[in-house]
Amino acid sequence: MIVYSCHGAAKHVTGSCHLVTCNERRVLIDCGLFQGDRETEAGNAEPFGFDPASVDALLLTHAHLDHCGRIPKLVREGFRGRIYATAATRELARVVLLDAAGLQEEEARRAQRSDRRGEGVAAPLYTIDDALHALDFFGGDVAYDAPVEVADGIRAHFQDAGHILGSASVVLDLDDGTRQRRMVFSGDLGSPGRPILRDPVPAPEADYVVMESTYGDRPHRSLAASVEELYEAIRSTVARKGNVVIPTFALERAQEILYYLHSGIRDGAIPGHVRVFLDSPMAISATEIFRRHPECFDAAFLAELRHGDPFAMPGLHFTRETGESMAINTIDGGAIILAGSGMCNGGRVRHHLKHNLWKQRSSIVFVGYAAQGTLARRIIDGAREVRVFNEDIPVRAQVWTINGFSAHADQSGLLAWLGTAPRRRVLLVHGEYGRGMSALEEQLQARGQACQMPGLHEPILID
Repeated sequence: MIVYSCHGAAKHVTGSCHLVTCNERRVLIDCGLFQGDRETEAGNAEPFGFDPASVDALLLTHAHLDHCGRIPKLVREGFRGRIYATAATRELARVVLLDAAGLQEEEARRAQRSDRRGEGVAAPLYTIDDALHALDFFGGDVAYDAPVEVADGIRAHFQDAGHILGSASVVLDLDDGTRQRRMVFSGDLGSPGRPILRDPVPAPEADYVVMESTYGDRPHRSLAASVEELYEAIRSTVARKGNVVIPTFALERAQEILYYLHSGIRDGAIPGHVRVFLDSPMAISATEIFRRHPECFDAAFLAELRHGDPFAMPGLHFTRETGESMAINTIDGGAIILAGSGMCNGGRVRHHLKHNLWKQRSSIVFVGYAAQGTLARRIIDGAREVRVFNEDIPVRAQVWTINGFSAHADQSGLLAWLGTAPRRRVLLVHGEYGRGMSALEEQLQARGQACQMPGLHEPILID
């Protein structure tokens, strides 16, 4: 018997976690954090819906926190299997998990200081020691398109998903002794035609496809128009003598924006006197990891690398130390500040928002997805005032939302990846119910494709 169940990103965008049971072996695909409002994030402390000790292997599609962020909790609660990932994903996951653990410890200390009686302060979900221990379970690196036996009756191979460095879709060939089935897990799919990574490899023939649906209800704006809008946001803000704050995901988005800033300064589309700050230790480390993995790059980007560093530019500053980060907020104008996190739920970007949101001459430029309940989403949706570090900050800065930089495929990209070959069933996950997920379901049903949106912890028989 083969059974699938979804333990995260079920009718929701974050927390990806999928379990496949075959031949009494259990394989997990991803184990991510729930991100959003407090109610959503409270799910991180809840039981997984399965016994971690019973899982034989974990296959990690990529290193974004909503796909890998609960791995230390999984290990702490009994997982002793092997974690399979590409080499780039393994390196990035180390940076991401240690950063997440550090932030959680810091938040717990801050809460402890604010709670005078010392009551009701939750412990961090996991510590830096927990994260380091979890990293010991990463096994040999998996190359794209190289089959690997992960458990008795379960063979996997990874395909390039084009989402972030090292990202993969996972193909499982399952044999329970009476039947053979193929399942494909899309992971997060990238948009074709990006400047750094290769395009996603289309889904192969399969019986079942578990597919993300983040932007299943809309097209993205063209990349060229999005780049020009970014340049316009910078030019107009610099002309007003303001700062540009770009909440940035440390993996992929930060590097892509650096690439376009480099090009804009080189070509005169951005004033040459601007100062650019990459104020994210994680993004700085990720940029160094990018340079070590040319096997993931698009051919045109590889050609550019032969003529110099496409991330570097005059006036670029990497700020690792806290003191350097704080000093940025003494700059009155003409700074471009890239800081994490992209959804503004943590990290250094909140300090820069506190110092710039109330200034009419500054701009906040969003270049990625913001989940419901996050600080980023509240600003995007037009809040006149937001709470940052227990202080109410008026939103007077100009807010730009540029969705053409998304690292996720849009509706046409998702449909192109899936193709028109019939499947027994397509299981839609990792999307907003009633929006991207439901719209993609309508598109697939119009093609005659059977679909299902799994509920949390719902077992589904793979017949």
